[in-house]
Amino acid sequence: MPSRRTVDAADLLDLRDPRVVDDPYPHLARLRSAAPLAWHSDLQVWVATGHAEVAAVLRDRRLGRVFADRRPESDWGTFNWLHADSILDSEPPKHTRLRRLVAGAFGRGHVQRLAPRIQALAVELLGRLPDGPFDAIADYAEPLPVLVIAELLGFPEADRHLLRPWSQAIVRMYEVDRTAEQEAHARAASAEFAAYVEDLATHRAARPGEDLLTDLVQARDGSDRLSTHELVATAVLLLNAGHEASVNGFGNGLHSWLRAQADQAAGTGTSEAGAGPGTGSPQGVRRPQEVDLDEPGAASRLVEEFLRHDSPLHLFERTAKEPAEVAGIRLAPGDKVAALLGAANRDPAVFTEPDRFDPHRDPNPHLAFGAGIHFCLGAPLARLELEISLRTLLERYPRLEVVEAVRRPTFVLRGFERLVVSPLV
Repeated sequence: MPSRRTVDAADLLDLRDPRVVDDPYPHLARLRSAAPLAWHSDLQVWVATGHAEVAAVLRDRRLGRVFADRRPESDWGTFNWLHADSILDSEPPKHTRLRRLVAGAFGRGHVQRLAPRIQALAVELLGRLPDGPFDAIADYAEPLPVLVIAELLGFPEADRHLLRPWSQAIVRMYEVDRTAEQEAHARAASAEFAAYVEDLATHRAARPGEDLLTDLVQARDGSDRLSTHELVATAVLLLNAGHEASVNGFGNGLHSWLRAQADQAAGTGTSEAGAGPGTGSPQGVRRPQEVDLDEPGAASRLVEEFLRHDSPLHLFERTAKEPAEVAGIRLAPGDKVAALLGAANRDPAVFTEPDRFDPHRDPNPHLAFGAGIHFCLGAPLARLELEISLRTLLERYPRLEVVEAVRRPTFVLRGFERLVVSPLV
């Protein structure tokens, strides 16, 4: 029970309402204005919507990731340890140990060496596109990060088609409206994915390769090393979290930018106003949505706005491990707080005109990758993927328009099922 009653967030934010899932931002804004930290009677958690409050929740060491096993253990055993033995759902000292070992493996240049390969994969995927409209999700944004993560970990090419379905089945468990059938799929996917990775890790132990999975198998800190469960959980987390953030970050951001271009064009009555990079403006004046990707820092600023404006992850939960106080609210051990990252990233106290997509926004202190000790370990890879894939797309198609946009019916992991775009001439 909350230690102090405030606004009931459930009255302003019903996560089962299709209107909220389709466009949560007006609802989040009303809740943030009413109470940036409020009790949600439906979810039975406190929800933080203000930037300062979300940052405080994420950085407060008294609030941790406390994973609760699902029951019965006989059904959920593998799903449970895939989370309990991962970096994401552990706390110090276990989290410190795991992050040190995994970061050490990551730090051997794996991300940097992938840049040319990401470029080559992006070019290859674009080369397969039909003339005319194409689905930017299914044809480009979705396969690219799966291929990148698979290559990073050294998954055999013949098996890479298995990874996305396994991942999607598991992450569906993070939503509030999952069905019994979806839970069954998650259990099956967890067992199959874990068995696959464990078998591959055993193979890498006997026959090392030049990949991250080999380095995870060999990772040591003195006499310490990853257990089998920790190694498998890490590999599964890297695929699930890594590619979900990239797919949804790219799709959401591209949609936001193209819609902003279209609105700009409609406002001026000229098609040139919606032009992408490399196009001119009357009398040499750049229109607000135009971006010159050859300008230093331009691509990076655009990617950060992709992540801020329509964040790929909207809810990240913490649990009070000891008495704590956030934004004047006293929390008892066991109280849960959900940091609503998308709400924080539209807070007008931090971002000027927060609902406007601004490709030149700088600074851009968004919280899309979290904060504190659980800040996303894969953020450098995600940023690299987004920048390279965006540059490559726009080199081939300098101007695009949205033809069809179909949202996934999910709130926590926000993205598109389909985003059909068409080149403009």
